[in-house]
Amino acid sequence: MQQDSIRRSDIAADSVELQEADLQRRGSIEMQPASLGKSPNASNPTQLKVLVIEDEENIIELIKLGLRYEGFQVEAVSDGLEGLTITQRINPDIVILDLGLPSGSIDGLEVCRRLRINPTTQDVPVLILTARGEVEDRVAGLKTGADDYLTKPFSFEELVARIHAILRRQRRSSVSIPGNSALEREGQVLQFGDLRLHMTTREVNRAGRHIELTVTEFNLLHLFMSHPRQVLDRQTILNKVWGYDFLGETNIIEVYVRYLREKIEDSPSTPRLIQTVRGVGYVLKD
Repeated sequence: MQQDSIRRSDIAADSVELQEADLQRRGSIEMQPASLGKSPNASNPTQLKVLVIEDEENIIELIKLGLRYEGFQVEAVSDGLEGLTITQRINPDIVILDLGLPSGSIDGLEVCRRLRINPTTQDVPVLILTARGEVEDRVAGLKTGADDYLTKPFSFEELVARIHAILRRQRRSSVSIPGNSALEREGQVLQFGDLRLHMTTREVNRAGRHIELTVTEFNLLHLFMSHPRQVLDRQTILNKVWGYDFLGETNIIEVYVRYLREKIEDSPSTPRLIQTVRGVGYVLKD
């Protein structure tokens, strides 16, 4: 992998010294080629807004530099409480949140919790950043309400791809589903055994018991119930549920399958409904 992929000739002259200094210091992000055809100084009211809550200055500067060239508006803070305040003020399209914020304020998990319980920020997508070995933190972040995660070190190319995928999912889930006519109300229930999924109301029941699911859990279950007894490979699941057209280094499918099993299976450790097909993916079976 070329770690100095954003070259002197690719960026504005006034950013070269900053970038070179950051590349010498950084150890948590790998820059890969990205489309740098747009000026970071161009003003565009339709630009998507990104808020970065991160305490490592080299990562902040590299993310800001790269995303501005990708056409985003970017703001960054290093303090969790300040990040909450700015999120409410600017209403970003997505928050990039480091879980390992410094002591003295609130950590990334608490930032995510507060974003999710605040009515004005509860729907803002959150992409969390974690150290590579902190599996428990990644799971905790997703349970708290984060939409996805990246482990450090990460490539800038994958960061951009994750952001676009999250924003595509956000746009799809924000589309209202009208349910006024009889035609729209009919045929909007998927059933598999005693498991029922109501597409218009986004409610799930098993044997009459209501099951509370997050948006991602619902979308994943909807995919399984739309293709009963059909083995779905990981690439298909990533594409349909998360909007990724690449596999990358992620176990997010396994994490969310586990969440689903905990909620819909009688015995999550020995699942009967959602079964693993080793080396391939998963299947919803009787």
